[in-house]
Amino acid sequence: MGVWGTGLYSGDFAKDLSSAARAVSRLPFDGERLAELLCSVAPDAANNASDEDHTTFWLVLADQFAKRGIACDGVRQRALKIIDGDEDVATMSRLGMDEAGLKKRGKMLAELRERIANAKAPATPRRVLKKPQALVMNAGDVVVYPTARGHQINPYFPSVEKMRPEWIQDGWAAAVIVEAGHEFDFLAWYRPLTIANAMGAKPGLAQTLANELWVLRLPGTCSASHFKKMRMERVGAVTIDREKLDRHFPQRPTGRSAAVNDVSIANRLSTGPAFPTERIHLPGGPPNKTWGRQHEGVRRIEEIIGSQ
Repeated sequence: MGVWGTGLYSGDFAKDLSSAARAVSRLPFDGERLAELLCSVAPDAANNASDEDHTTFWLVLADQFAKRGIACDGVRQRALKIIDGDEDVATMSRLGMDEAGLKKRGKMLAELRERIANAKAPATPRRVLKKPQALVMNAGDVVVYPTARGHQINPYFPSVEKMRPEWIQDGWAAAVIVEAGHEFDFLAWYRPLTIANAMGAKPGLAQTLANELWVLRLPGTCSASHFKKMRMERVGAVTIDREKLDRHFPQRPTGRSAAVNDVSIANRLSTGPAFPTERIHLPGGPPNKTWGRQHEGVRRIEEIIGSQ
């Protein structure tokens, strides 16, 4: 895949792992347990010495723990061994880094070693969650939200007026939250099943459930602030039939990655025309690989809910 830079956080993997470490550091666990959780997020990089991200994983983990005052002798020793044994330099060389780049990388590693080896306990205790994050939605909730050309409001902008590109509402979308839960007993996540195409007028519960094509989306997080900014409204609730859900969608990814990396549900709510119906794969139908990754869907919401 090649090398993008000589800094520890030059690549996307390191940046994503840094974000994951920030989220996991909020959990009220000791360093050993936090390291286990992060290893479970990226098991290949953590456990496979031949993986190109292996050395970066342990170096980033050690750096993040040092910066956050998280004591974990296992992580510290693993990182020091990688640096002292020139394992990271060897990996970068194998990936194509030139001599000038390797020299800069070596200087960075020397500074990192100093930081890790001489990390001090923080002056104040680490701030951690004292209880699980509150769920702003529950399994079975039916929510509606405004759209523009199939795009929901981006809650990372301070207001709709400041969104770029310009966002002007021209429709409504809806979703049924088919699953909601907590990763590691603390970090909340949600899995939406959205309608395939935006509607012209704001739907109520009956109009929403009458839609004839639905698509299962990846899990995401949703703070109370994001729920409000996206102008989401709960219009009712249905009972999710777990047996039906498992039968129609047996390969659902867990909510762990979304919860740890704080991937907002805002990234999972676009609908047609922004989300092409050609990307939806219905049971028994042939996949349409010309549109990239396929998303599993159902024709009717009755296929996954119980009697109402």
